Formats: sequence, structure tokens, C-alpha cells
Amino acid sequence: MGTYSRHDVLRILQISSHQLQGWERAGLIPQQQSYTFQDLGQLRTVRALREESVPAASIRDSIVAMRAVAGMANPLLEARVVRTGTRIAFRHSGAMVDPIRRQLLFDFDRAGDGGLAASAPAPLRCCRPSLPSSFPARIQASFQAAVQAEESGDKERAIALYEEILVLDPQYAPAAINVGTLHFHLRQFERAEEYYRNAAQADPGYVLAYFDLGNVLDELGRLDESIAAYAQAIALSPRYADAHYNLALAYERKGQPRAALRHWRAYAKLDRQGPWAEHARIQMGAILSREKLAIVSRADRFIPLRKGTAALELILGSATQGHNITQR
Repeated sequence: MGTYSRHDVLRILQISSHQLQGWERAGLIPQQQSYTFQDLGQLRTVRALREESVPAASIRDSIVAMRAVAGMANPLLEARVVRTGTRIAFRHSGAMVDPIRRQLLFDFDRAGDGGLAASAPAPLRCCRPSLPSSFPARIQASFQAAVQAEESGDKERAIALYEEILVLDPQYAPAAINVGTLHFHLRQFERAEEYYRNAAQADPGYVLAYFDLGNVLDELGRLDESIAAYAQAIALSPRYADAHYNLALAYERKGQPRAALRHWRAYAKLDRQGPWAEHARIQMGAILSREKLAIVSRADRFIPLRKGTAALELILGSATQGHNITQR
């Protein structure tokens, strides 16, 4: 079994270094320099959970509890993850378990036609139960072979394998994303767009599909569509820092600095360290200066305009008061 470097993981999963470091700091995954294919599977699950805004602490606590309850070394790989609000449960041995509460949950997905009408938490992306029984194993084997071909530099074989998966299951969004990314790096942007749109259609809640779609539309110079795609990614996952960053860049290229400012600020709040955070702060300062905008505090009393003043004044208050943006 081959191994993958940190750089490989970032490229394959299309995540940033600060995301991976954040997961490590939160205790979701161990810090390491090389990863197996099974590690990639675990990371994909973590990424999906975080994109769905499941708190990192909830994921970590559920993993620890499931290890204790079921004796599993790696619950994210050995059981099927199901989101239940801001928590997660695991399907294992025919039952759905909340490991923190140490309870068996009623599994609406498998309740049959007992007359109960309830909406069950949707399982995270995985092989669809409606597929023929032989397909999930074939898909898993083909996906692993495709990743290994991609890592060895055999992009043509990787593309062929991902497309084989999509023949077996046209709704398998991760394969569509990966083959789209291969076309993206080959600068075959129209093909990449096609696969990203297919992934978004197959799984409308797949945040990465909209983020990647925004990237390729940006490359194609279709800024309005790119902005819409990034905005959809943020609507699905408001704390998706990289989507805020790219949306801010797109707004700047569109000539809408005030719209960009909002997303630079959002990014700076989500990522407080590192070169990208510093760049976001620099861009914020440049926009505030160029547009003659100022961050002001609300005064606790009315201050009348002086004679001859034609614009709003900068009012300085205490650092504990709220802030807004106005024009002088």
C-alpha cells in the first residue's frame, strides 16, 4: 500500500494547510507526515462533517466515545457515520449508536413501512444502497486504483478509472470532483466545469462541488457565475474560510471592493494566522483607505455636525462598543 505526503493530501482532498492543522489541533486526526489510503478515507469523512458544520469538539468526543463503546480503533472507517443535528452517530452491526449517550437510536432509514413518518439524518456521502450488491466493492477498488494512478502521475489512467466509477454510479460525487480536478490541472476547464456541475447536481449539499465550480468559472472569466458558486458554498457552510477568501478576490476583480471587504473580514476572523490571513488584513486596509471607509464606534450621544461639514465624521468611542462601516 502506497503512502501520501502532506502535500499530496492537500492536493487530493483540495483542502488548505491551515484546515489540516486545525483538524490536528482539534484532535480529529493525529499529526503525521505520511498517510495511507485508509487515512485519506478518514480525512474525507472529517472534511464532509466539517463542511456540514458539525463542531470539531462533537466529532472528537464521538470518536473517543465510540472507541470505548465498540472497541474500534478507527470508528470513522469501521462504521458508517450519520449526522444527527450537531452531533454524529454510527451505524454498526445493524444498529445506530449514539456513543456519547451510550444509546441505540431508532433508525428511520431502516424502519420499513411501519407507518412512521419522520425525516432521518442523511448519511454522509458513501455508496448508495440502491446499487447492485457487487458495485460498492468495485467502486471502492476503482477509486483506490484511481488515486494511486493519479499519485504515480498516470493521469490518463486515473481519469479512465474515475469515469468507470461514474458509469457504475453516475451520482458518485467524489469521483466527479476528482476527475474534474484532473481536467482542471490539465487546463481543460470546460470539462472540469461539466464534472463539477454533475457533482453539485448529484449531491446539492456537497460544499466542495460549489467551491471547485467557482474556481473553474473564475479561470474561465465568468465572474458572475463564479461569485454565485462561491456564495452557494458559503450558504451551505458559512465558516468555509477558503470560499470567503476566493469570493473576496472575485469581488475585487469584479470592481466591487465593498462586497470584497465583507468576505476579507470573514476570512480574517476564521483564519487568524499565516500568510493568507495577513494578505486578507492587508486587503482590508487597502480597501478601507482607497474607498475612504472607516470602522467607527457608535457614540452614546448625538453629536451635531459642525458648520461646513459635508460628510459623516469619524467618531471614536470605547473599544468595547459595537462597530460598523460608514463613509466620510
